[in-house]
Amino acid sequence: MTTLNWKIGFELELLAPKGFSRQDLAEAIAEKYQGSVQRFFSLQSEPSKVPGKPVFQNLTHGFEVLDAKGNFIARCVDDLTIQADLDKSCPSLPDWYRIVSDDARLLHLIKRQVNPEDAIADILQPIAELFGTPMTESEGMFRVSDEVGASVAIAVPLPGERERPCELVTAPIETDHFAVLDSLLAIARELGFTIPTEAATHFHFDATRLCSTPIFYNLVNTLWEEGEHLRQKVRTNPHCQRLGKWPEELLFLVNTPGFTALSWDEAVTHLKQLELTKYCDFNIKNFIYRLPNKNTFEARIFPGWLETTPVIEAAKLMEDILWSAVG
Repeated sequence: MTTLNWKIGFELELLAPKGFSRQDLAEAIAEKYQGSVQRFFSLQSEPSKVPGKPVFQNLTHGFEVLDAKGNFIARCVDDLTIQADLDKSCPSLPDWYRIVSDDARLLHLIKRQVNPEDAIADILQPIAELFGTPMTESEGMFRVSDEVGASVAIAVPLPGERERPCELVTAPIETDHFAVLDSLLAIARELGFTIPTEAATHFHFDATRLCSTPIFYNLVNTLWEEGEHLRQKVRTNPHCQRLGKWPEELLFLVNTPGFTALSWDEAVTHLKQLELTKYCDFNIKNFIYRLPNKNTFEARIFPGWLETTPVIEAAKLMEDILWSAVG
């Protein structure tokens, strides 16, 4: 059996069978571990068709599973890239809704102010009180605007079957990766979850070892050189969204004479001047920007799987590349 020797969090994009939802998977996992499920809001982004607003930010319902001692096991969240297998003509389910805004900062604020257990008609009331304006309703949508009428946020029912997509996000796993992951995927298989058309599997490797300019230099050059070959080897899903190469400026920067002599803090200052995004083959933004609770290197090129063995084998392939960079 393949053994992993790195602390890794796994993200697996799944699809609930018709009539089921990601909440059902969360509750089944909680039952197995004699734990509990907490509803929360997960921040998502999607392209917008509104002129002048290229992206809409969303808060959608996720479900966090805790064990009997309150330790985090997994989250079941939406993934807005999963679209093809859904019947959008189906009616929205009661109490399944999202909060939409064109400003992620507002949604971060809203997330801290509202109760995710509230019904759609009540969810934005604290925000209306915060802005000192009335909440308005039209055709099942609830809106809060500021005092001059500019929209702050809208709560809208989810489109048909939007409850079915499920990104299963595990807690970081340090040992016994196969056993821990298989215990979760076995539940998904038993419930009849499948692989959606756009599915991907993401690995979040703890980036502590990578925060070194010589190691980072090795990693960037290796993946720039071998990235396309690696995509072919693992058979990256052609329907998977939000992939792509790093900007060439990154390769130029790490190969600038003297880069490897910089301290990591000095290198980070330069790296933050680049147009980096998490939506690429290999996401380095998390550990460059030191995002809270996400000091990770994320590999995003792997296809969707429900069986545990190919997931672990793919993680091992990526882990070997990281160890090679570490030297």
